[in-house]
Amino acid sequence: MLKDIDKELYNALICEQEKQRDTIGLIPSENIVSRNVLKLMGSIFTNKYAEGYPGKRYYGGCRFVDEVERLAIKRSCMLFGAEHSNVQPHSGSQANMAAYFSVLKPGDKILAMDMLAGGHLTHGLKVNFSGIFYQSVFYNVDRDTETIDYDRVREIALKEKPKMIICGASSYSRIIDFQRFYSIAREVNAYLLADIAHIAGLVVANLHPSPVHLADFVTSTTHKTLRGPRGGLVLCKQEYSNKLDSSIIPGIQGGPLMHIIAAKALAFKEAMSPDFFKYQKQIIKNCKRLCEEFKNRNYRIVSGGTDNHLFVIDLRNKGITGDEYEKLLEDVGIITNKNLIPYDPHPPSITSGLRIGTPLITSRGMKEDDMALIADWMDETLKNRENKKVLKDIAKKVRRFAREFPIYPSS
Repeated sequence: MLKDIDKELYNALICEQEKQRDTIGLIPSENIVSRNVLKLMGSIFTNKYAEGYPGKRYYGGCRFVDEVERLAIKRSCMLFGAEHSNVQPHSGSQANMAAYFSVLKPGDKILAMDMLAGGHLTHGLKVNFSGIFYQSVFYNVDRDTETIDYDRVREIALKEKPKMIICGASSYSRIIDFQRFYSIAREVNAYLLADIAHIAGLVVANLHPSPVHLADFVTSTTHKTLRGPRGGLVLCKQEYSNKLDSSIIPGIQGGPLMHIIAAKALAFKEAMSPDFFKYQKQIIKNCKRLCEEFKNRNYRIVSGGTDNHLFVIDLRNKGITGDEYEKLLEDVGIITNKNLIPYDPHPPSITSGLRIGTPLITSRGMKEDDMALIADWMDETLKNRENKKVLKDIAKKVRRFAREFPIYPSS
């Protein structure tokens, strides 16, 4: 028993279990895997080394893990309507790296969304490998609408002539027009990469347009809205399949994590069910309702609202930074994350915004009316930030409420 052989680890595990049970998780990139996905992640598949690809391994004894990876590949292609899939990347960052390495050379120019506008650090941030290996230029959002100005993206692309254009974001709450990006990329003879890590589940459920038939490469994580294990995925057109596969092994990885690939295969199957489609619809319903509840309480929302699973609150009219509000909310049991807003005057360590998402609370069974309660508690926490008695009372209410929605209900 873990309790007997390693008390420190056991205690950390129990504390994390209790924290997840007793808190309201609103981080858009977090979710809850099914019991069976969880079991596969801790399964005997973790014992098997399987460097290479099914039928072409550098190790013997891979018959059964070959079956597992073939299932994951087949299901991911079916799920997204893709020509080719690689399920080996350990993360979304490595998925992006694999796509870049497939067709780009060091020093090539990439055009992507600025992180201030909602982009991701692997889209060319100077301190990241993507900004170190490649020459990165950025497009922003319009100052007034805080949405992508596609005409401006085209102007930048025509001027800079990037080798690859990257679309997709980590904190953009509006529909992304992949067709416009495709047209711009073709006009300047650039590869198009669509990073759908955040919206993959919505794409599967046809609640957001899919880039798969347009982009040369589509990258994603397998958690977030897809509700699978933590890991990465790359989809591409058949013409790039050999380049992609070789960029992953031997390019950037060695042995794949077969226990995670098994869990991915199951998550892809779960995502084909009618219940998954209903779940994705509920994510959006909850997000829109929670967003409206904040607007009704005089919070300014970046871009004025949301079309997907997340939104960003601009806190500048509330006299608090994102970092301060995140910590304040965590003290009462509401887990969020500070986030930059477009043209943010604060650095990423402080921020003027807070990013809110509904995938995890929707997995726990919360519905639209519950969003009003959550908004109330968050607002009251801010208004009573110096009142320890009120904050303690809110924490009790949050804990009691969270326990009404078990992470893994008893069967």
